[in-house]
Amino acid sequence: MALVDPSGEMETDSRLEEVRLPELLRAWRADAGERAGRDKALSQKEIAKRAEVSERWYRSLEGGQPVSLTGDVLERLAAALALGPDERMVLYTQAYGGATPLEPSIEGTDKGALQALIRLAEMPEKLPHYLTDHAWNVLAYNPMMLEWFPWVGRPSANLMRWALTSPEARTQLVDWRRHAEVYLGQLRYALAGRPNDLALRELQDELLAVPACREIWDEDMCVVAYRQGHRFPLDLPHVRPERFTVSSHVLLPAYLPGIRYVALMPSEG
Repeated sequence: MALVDPSGEMETDSRLEEVRLPELLRAWRADAGERAGRDKALSQKEIAKRAEVSERWYRSLEGGQPVSLTGDVLERLAAALALGPDERMVLYTQAYGGATPLEPSIEGTDKGALQALIRLAEMPEKLPHYLTDHAWNVLAYNPMMLEWFPWVGRPSANLMRWALTSPEARTQLVDWRRHAEVYLGQLRYALAGRPNDLALRELQDELLAVPACREIWDEDMCVVAYRQGHRFPLDLPHVRPERFTVSSHVLLPAYLPGIRYVALMPSEG
């Protein structure tokens, strides 16, 4: 059950599925063990030794107890767990209480800058591109994007909802399950930074009602910040008769936290 306060944000409810640091740390220890060629997770003792902290301190952190987290300690912990850039960002986000130091506050968003970016996204170019908000709602798109993906022109178009719930996405996005893993990893990352955001929580509820998405969410603790430079094949017969590969290029406008400007570039050859 979601509880909504007058500001439009959800109140914390113990029944909500939150992205919690202890669960992430355990998953990361398991991943680190797998990368080390072991059939089990690295021990808490080994992680503590690598991070140059006491085993008791690390055990408290993974148990959800309050501990002192400085930037230096976070860096050593990230190195001990061999975290990638996306996991590091989530670690910092969780450590700073749900507000990443890499993003300015949503308060004071420049509405004029947003309108200028919308105009840019609507310019006719040789590449499909689009603009979404923090919950993947489509804010703007150019004619080529509409030609490739007509769904963007529908009312309340949402990229993640289309990708994970529509039948056409399963045919157009080659290796759909891998796309689903990445999208759900992005949602987990977004929720780590904005755990009480109403739009993200509603999107989570809708996506996890899809059995395949529920299965991926439960078995994979993947976190993904952005799909910058991600290459993936598409089946779009109305665009090209043969399968072709594109790469996504993500721009994050300064002082517009959560806004994503994405261009799709067909790969040569």
